[in-house]
Amino acid sequence: MDTSSFADRDGLIWFDGELVPWRDANIHVLTHGLHYASSVFEGVRVYDGEIFKLAEHTDRLINSARILGFKIEQTADEINKACWDTIAANKIVEGYIRPVAWRGSEMMAVSAQQCRIHLAIGAWVWPSYFDPEARMKGIKLKLSPWKRPSPETIPTQSKAAGLYMICTLSKHEAESEGFDDALMLDYRGRVAEATGANIFFVQDGKLHTPDPDCFLDGITRRTVIDLAKARGIEVIERAIMPEEMANFTECFLTGTAAEVTPVSCIDDYKFVPGEICQQLIADYENCVRRKAAA
Repeated sequence: MDTSSFADRDGLIWFDGELVPWRDANIHVLTHGLHYASSVFEGVRVYDGEIFKLAEHTDRLINSARILGFKIEQTADEINKACWDTIAANKIVEGYIRPVAWRGSEMMAVSAQQCRIHLAIGAWVWPSYFDPEARMKGIKLKLSPWKRPSPETIPTQSKAAGLYMICTLSKHEAESEGFDDALMLDYRGRVAEATGANIFFVQDGKLHTPDPDCFLDGITRRTVIDLAKARGIEVIERAIMPEEMANFTECFLTGTAAEVTPVSCIDDYKFVPGEICQQLIADYENCVRRKAAA
């Protein structure tokens, strides 16, 4: 993956209806979305030149904006076409797409009734989110002191930029202590998710995963649940308390960036990537690349 600054790259970004040079895709410092987090986004993967579940991501982007009280000017079809145009312009075959919508700079106050809604789409080459060798051994998670908030306090079903502030705090703390990511509990003390991925556990051949009632029901999460059920694996969505992790044998994360990534430990709780984890990694790879399951 290109390690240069994201502000200083070659390529094109789709910006409010046209493809512009990468370095020219700029906004004003007094943009409402920067100061008040009135911004929503998506993360979408490209495999073998095909965009995986683009329609679902676009629908979620539009709904996220609706939850935050603004409407994206473009239709779903127009957004989908813009994503295809962006990967074509940048010759992306294996990559990542980042659509983002935000309130502009027409007003600078909590109220933003007159702010224009902007939409931009960037795309770049994107390998595995976690180091491939480390991924197969299982990554290490640290329990975060930050908790996922109640849906009565923040719009938890929107993929809104503001929801990720505590994720950055959690991941930075985990990385500073030698971990790969952090596990967040929710406001009730239940297991919720990692900083950018949903979580699954295995016990007695069954999958257990938290109810997504205060965090996103991820598109990858739903895909993996469908793949597991197609294998005849029972999937149990329920409240999971942290002390229950002592009884689980396998653990993995799911997300657009993380795909299916095994977990070897969460603090002192240990897991071994086993048969179910390995099978779902293979099934997900076949799914995104449109291959028949073995």
